[in-house]
Amino acid sequence: MPAAFPALRLRRLRRTGALRDLVRETTLQPSDLILPIFVEEGLEGRSPIASMPGVDRHGIASAVEEAASALALGVPAVILFGIPAEKDADGTGAWDDEGAVQLATRAIKAAHPDMVVLTDVCLCEYTDHGHCGRLTPEGVVDNDASLELLARTAISHARAGADAVAPSDMMDGRVGAIRSALDAEGFSDTPIVAYSAKYASAFYGPFREAAGSTPSFGDRKSYQMDPGNADEALREVALDVEEGADMVMVKPAVPYLDVLWRVKETTRMPLVAYHVGGEYVMLKAAAATGHLDERTAVLETLTSIRRAGADVIITYYAKDAAQWLQ
Repeated sequence: MPAAFPALRLRRLRRTGALRDLVRETTLQPSDLILPIFVEEGLEGRSPIASMPGVDRHGIASAVEEAASALALGVPAVILFGIPAEKDADGTGAWDDEGAVQLATRAIKAAHPDMVVLTDVCLCEYTDHGHCGRLTPEGVVDNDASLELLARTAISHARAGADAVAPSDMMDGRVGAIRSALDAEGFSDTPIVAYSAKYASAFYGPFREAAGSTPSFGDRKSYQMDPGNADEALREVALDVEEGADMVMVKPAVPYLDVLWRVKETTRMPLVAYHVGGEYVMLKAAAATGHLDERTAVLETLTSIRRAGADVIITYYAKDAAQWLQ
């Protein structure tokens, strides 16, 4: 039988910072983080996003500077989101080779070849209706008709030099369609980071303002996941893996720590968690009123996401956290 008190005292290994560091089970490093960057077509410099204090939209040169500052802090990767000058029903700007994401990808890779550039593959920022796919005449998102458009977008991003493409649309079959298209175009080495369990969450509000992607009608509950479902998340992940996903993702993060844990335990796949805009602004708001110490609360939050099974975390706090960790 194990020793009991007073022979066994668990506080012994908590006595000093050095001892606590020595036996820490879950670590958080800048290399675990990915910084999101919003790139706006035609923008010079940067423009603050009202709903997300400390986060900006960037022009191309500013996006390169933002990526450089992240890399200098030890953050190895960024994920790019584009805001086009014009939108249309099919979101044709998404696969424009001279679009914001494509130009920013080329510029960042030219300036910083070692920086990992992921690109968000979706249509919601580019469609005039704000949904993630092509619509039927009845105004319903047409799953199968959207797959070709998503594949075109992924090819355009890969052609621009993206290190990985990340489809976030939640259309059935999109990972397989993108994998086939990339392979056919000679991009068989380009990984797919699939938003596999993306929930229809209230925590996306700040992002939708930042990206200009709020639906003009209805909602996304018919294609994003019901927050009450966890078994379904495992089915979604399994399908994406079967179709060729190289990494899988759960989004949001903190409200779905149980899902992160189950996905990791079930698949052992490289797992990404997206610490989304609503999670970010809650911490910002609590810190602004003095109710929380921002640094301590953020690092605890990100550590909890890692402890739940995430290998990598996409977070707007990436630069701040990297600086605090140093």
